[in-house]
Amino acid sequence: MDRIRIRGGRPLIGTIPISGAKNAALPLMATTLLTDQPLTLTNMPRLVDIATMATLLAQHGVDVHRNDHPNGKAGFGGEMRLTTANITSTTAPYELVRRMRASVLVLGPLLARCGRARVSLPGGCAIGTRPVDLHIGGLRQMGASIDLVGGYIEAEAPKGLSGATIVFPMVSVGATENLLMAATLARGDTELVNAAREPEVVDLARCLQAMGADIEGIGTDRLRIRGRDRLGGARHAIVSDRIEAGTYAMAAAITGGRIELLDTRLELILAVAKILTNAGVEFTETATGVVVSRANGALIGVDVMTEPFPGFPTDLQAQMMAVMCTAQGAAMITETIFENRFMHVPELMRMGANITVHQASALVRGVGRLTGAPVMATDLRASVSLVLAGLVAEGTTELNRVYHLDRGYDRLEEKLAACGASVERIKAEG
Repeated sequence: MDRIRIRGGRPLIGTIPISGAKNAALPLMATTLLTDQPLTLTNMPRLVDIATMATLLAQHGVDVHRNDHPNGKAGFGGEMRLTTANITSTTAPYELVRRMRASVLVLGPLLARCGRARVSLPGGCAIGTRPVDLHIGGLRQMGASIDLVGGYIEAEAPKGLSGATIVFPMVSVGATENLLMAATLARGDTELVNAAREPEVVDLARCLQAMGADIEGIGTDRLRIRGRDRLGGARHAIVSDRIEAGTYAMAAAITGGRIELLDTRLELILAVAKILTNAGVEFTETATGVVVSRANGALIGVDVMTEPFPGFPTDLQAQMMAVMCTAQGAAMITETIFENRFMHVPELMRMGANITVHQASALVRGVGRLTGAPVMATDLRASVSLVLAGLVAEGTTELNRVYHLDRGYDRLEEKLAACGASVERIKAEG
């Protein structure tokens, strides 16, 4: 199993190209199931989760063709052309879905186009149960008959789906995406109330529009979809990854460096920028991206609460905790989206962090310095928080279970090393 070794203490200075968003790419790939025409996605990141989704789609009958940038450098996203002339299987098997919970996004498109779907209950990072009841409840409102049998969601709508007004009791990105896709081929009008407003949901809606879908209210919490008999193909550029951008902004902050984040926009990370500005970080928008640098003096502890967009994203909570470990004063970090998302705390404490967890909140008292240590990743975002800590720690940090990183960060070591970090991947023997 690969490891990453980091020798800390170097301020990061340089430029980092921001890849296409993984959390946008995965639902966008699933839209190919809605049409028999080619769909071309550009700015496609090279990640394990993307490969997993491609494998899943291929077994449904999708022809997947990948064309990466010829120079192979980090940040230059490739193209992916997906064509689903015929769906040859409506079953999404456990052995594939267990690797990544976003696989459940094939449920709505399969049901809408074929009138049936058999999808394994999902897996993914161990950061809480993240149930799919909102997905199932919404599809039932649209006329689907759904049973849970042997760990599978078995859904049927032999006469097709029908439009409905669906009010989400809580904001769910995945459920919004699944039902949005399903509604594009449903009979009549569908309204999604209390829908997620994340940039990735907006990106999905824009792509569906390019395919011929009739969608109103994009970017708001109320989406209205008028179903079509069929959708066509499209060419669509994936939005830049705001979680990756926020992570590297925090790398500049924690090391006291200066990084220009290329090919992204400040508006995508505005909630993060506001919090970090209060902590002593400067953001400057440029013609090519966003420059992030430490303001004069040490970082200052600030409180953070995760919220649905446009609030502070849960996928940056672990990274923010790492930044606060070396700030002056204390910071209260409260997680409101997922349970079990403080699994990085014991590993940060191995490096000298002072953190007290009480239920959904963690009190982080800044320490003078962190010390390198062998640590273990428990999930995707926890793993990169340990990389951030390692970048500023005295001595050497070795991160184990780096396969988590490969699920969500396109060539992280290469991008950090280009800014002066001492970071290397140690390949597993054999």
